[in-house]
Amino acid sequence: SDGRTRLRNHISSIHGISICNMCNINYILTCLHISAMALLCEACEQLGWKTPTKIQIEAIPVALQGKDVIGLAETGSGKTGAFALPILQSLLASAQRLHTLILTPTRELAFQIAEQFEALGSSIGVKTAVIVGGIDMMSQSLVLAKKPHIVIATPGRLIDHLENTKGFSLRALKFLVMDEADRILNMDFETEVDKILKVIPRDRRTFLFSATMTKKVAKLQRAALKDPVKCAVNTKYSTVEKLQQYYVFIPSKYKDCYLVSIINELAGNSFMIFCSTCNNAQRVALLLRNLGITAIPLHGQMSQNKRLGSLNKFKSKSRSVLLATDVASRGLDIPHVDCVINYDIPTHSKDYIHRVGRTARAGRSGKSITFVTQYDVELFQRIETLIGKKLPAFPTQEEEVMMLVERVSEAQRFARIEMKEQGEKRKRPRGEEGDDTEQSSGVRKKVRGGKIKKTEKIDNDLYFQEDNGKK
Repeated sequence: SDGRTRLRNHISSIHGISICNMCNINYILTCLHISAMALLCEACEQLGWKTPTKIQIEAIPVALQGKDVIGLAETGSGKTGAFALPILQSLLASAQRLHTLILTPTRELAFQIAEQFEALGSSIGVKTAVIVGGIDMMSQSLVLAKKPHIVIATPGRLIDHLENTKGFSLRALKFLVMDEADRILNMDFETEVDKILKVIPRDRRTFLFSATMTKKVAKLQRAALKDPVKCAVNTKYSTVEKLQQYYVFIPSKYKDCYLVSIINELAGNSFMIFCSTCNNAQRVALLLRNLGITAIPLHGQMSQNKRLGSLNKFKSKSRSVLLATDVASRGLDIPHVDCVINYDIPTHSKDYIHRVGRTARAGRSGKSITFVTQYDVELFQRIETLIGKKLPAFPTQEEEVMMLVERVSEAQRFARIEMKEQGEKRKRPRGEEGDDTEQSSGVRKKVRGGKIKKTEKIDNDLYFQEDNGKK
C-alpha cells in the first residue's frame, strides 16, 4: 500500500491531478503492476505530457477494463495516447510479437504514431514497423520477418503483404486499432478493411478512433467491435477557443500577391498553407522560394522519402512555410504552427475544421486565414454555418498588396518554367529523381524590388540573381 500511495503521488505530480480527483487513476492502479505504470509515467513525463486530455481520461480506464472502445474526439485531442498507453501496458504483461495492428489513412500519420510508440515504449524495448506505400516491399518484408511488436500500416499496403509476403500472418494478433476511421472509409478502403478483418482473430481487442460518427463508421463498428464503450469528447463540429479565425475577400488573380503580403506582415511565424491540388502546392512553393521565402511542399505526388523530408524540415523549423494538400490536414501533430492559410477554400466544410486544427493545439493560440474569391462565396457560407459563427475580415492594405504585383508576376513566370522542367524530368528514363522538397531548380536569391533574372543553366539547374539595372 505504501508503494501504491507513492505512485499515486507521483502520478499526481506529473499530471497535475489532485488526489481527490483521482478516481480514474485509482482504477488504473488496480489494473497495472506498479513498476510497469512507473515506466509509462516516466515516459509521459519525458514527452512533456503533464495533464491527460479529456479523451485519455475517458478512454484509458475503459480500455484497461478489457473492453472495446469507440473514441470520438476532435483532431489534436490526444487520441494516440488514449490507445497507446493501454496497449503498452498489455505488452508489459505479455511481450508477444505481432501483438498490435494499427490502421491509418495516410503514410505520414503512420510514421507519427510509430514515433510516439517508440518514445513511450523506449524503456521497455518496443519494436514497431511502418508498412505503407511508396517504400520498397522487399525491405518491408525483412522488417516484418523480425516480427515487431506493433505494426502501423495503411490498409492497401498491408493487404499486399498479407497476400504476397511469405510467412507473414496476423493470426495471433491481440489488438486492432483503427485511427481516423472516418477518413479510412472515406478514402474507399472499405474492401481492404473487410479483407483484414477476415484474417485476424475474432478474439481480439478493438479500438476505433474517429473525429466523426458517420454511417460508414457506425457500420464498421457493428462488424468489428464487441459491446464497445463509446467515449465521446466534444463531437459537435467546432474549433478551439484560442484559434483566431479570419477571411480575406480577394480577386482570384491576386491570390499570390495577397499571400506574399500576409506572409511578410506576419514574418517570423510558421505557416501551413493548404492548396486543393498537388500542382498548386508545388507551384506556390516554387513561387515563394523565388521570392526568398523558405517554403517546402507536401503532397501526394511526391515520393514517400520526400514527403517525410518535407515534414521533418518543417517540424525542425528549417523551413517556415509548408505548402500542403489535405494529406496533412488530419492527424498529424506538428507543434508550433502559428498560422494556417486556406489558399484554396476546402470543398467539404468539415475539412475546414481539420485544416485549421493544425494550429492552436495543446492549449496554444493560433491564427487561420481563409482566402475567399468571387467563386468561393457559397462554400465559405457553408463553413460559417457549420462552425456557427461569422468570421471577421483580416485587415489588409490593398495599396501595399498592389505594389507586389510586378515582383510576384516575375516569380510566377519562373515558377511555371520550373514546373515545366520538373514535368520533363519525370518523363525521362528512370534515374535519380530530382529533389522536389528542396530548391531543386537551383539557388535563388530574395527579390527586393528588382526583377528576377535567369542567368545560366548548369546540369539542368536554374540559377537566379537580382537585376538592379546594372550591366
